[in-house]
Amino acid sequence: MEHRKSIISACVIVAGLAVPAAGRADNCSGRFNNVGVHAETFEVAKGHSVTAFALRSSSTSENSIFNAVGGCAGYALAMPDGKLRVIGVCARKNKDGDSYSDEWGLEPGAQRGWWKVAGATGTYAGKVGTSGWWQVVVDDGKVTMGNWGCN
Repeated sequence: MEHRKSIISACVIVAGLAVPAAGRADNCSGRFNNVGVHAETFEVAKGHSVTAFALRSSSTSENSIFNAVGGCAGYALAMPDGKLRVIGVCARKNKDGDSYSDEWGLEPGAQRGWWKVAGATGTYAGKVGTSGWWQVVVDDGKVTMGNWGCN
């Protein structure tokens, strides 16, 4: 049970954390908040499991256009050696209905995750391919806050 809690916590921490940036590496940063909606773990063998999850997510920025809300989904793979890899996708929209999506992940042992814009409409058009980093500031297993920036 404790192992399952730590995987769910890691999923909330990681999920939806990847947020896109405005494309200028010197002036692109913000914050994110994620709230866990659902998580289910499938244990294949002791210490080897997959947890699928879904969350609600928001991204805010004072120096870019990425102020939006939406949802994320992904999975966490707990390996027999104790390492955890997390992969996910998010889709968010702004107050005008323009949207963007991103792919993101966290490699085993890393302090920061990576993200990359996969698709965009309206105001966000032209941002596909923009990439960066994200990092958790605080997490309680259900709600996560963190920072992001572009490369």
